[in-house]
Amino acid sequence: MLEIISELARVAWITLIPALELRASIPYGIMVANQHWLPVFIVAVIVNIALGVLVYFLLDEVVHLFFHIKWFHKLYHKTVERAQKKVHPFVEKYGTLGVALFIGIPLPGSGVYTGALGSFVLDLGYKKFIIASIVGVLIAAIVVTTIVLTGTGVYNIFVKV
Repeated sequence: MLEIISELARVAWITLIPALELRASIPYGIMVANQHWLPVFIVAVIVNIALGVLVYFLLDEVVHLFFHIKWFHKLYHKTVERAQKKVHPFVEKYGTLGVALFIGIPLPGSGVYTGALGSFVLDLGYKKFIIASIVGVLIAAIVVTTIVLTGTGVYNIFVKV
């Protein structure tokens, strides 16, 4: 039991890593840690949704306190411009659903970190971002879990362990 909790804690920690999120934690939990897909899915989804809420909140309430630090201000604006360019077409065309799709596409550079930053600078609003984040995280989790389970199922047909 302690091993299962330990592995699920690792899934949670991997989910918190920018650029990896649940796109890496779900495959780790299922394929490397050999955990059942359902608890891995649930942990990764809950942590990723909470992460999006936290990142948006920190951007809204805390980040401006660090603007007096020159290197931080520069880095922030560079990161904001990059996120804005990535998210803006989705928001422009589809609104809240566009952000959800952007977060839900399991590709590098998409996810709740970039989605939160892009939503914040495009002034999408906290409530709309939360809805988009939940929907997007669920889309990403379902896609990644399906790919992992299908891939391991195909692998097991050809390789008897």
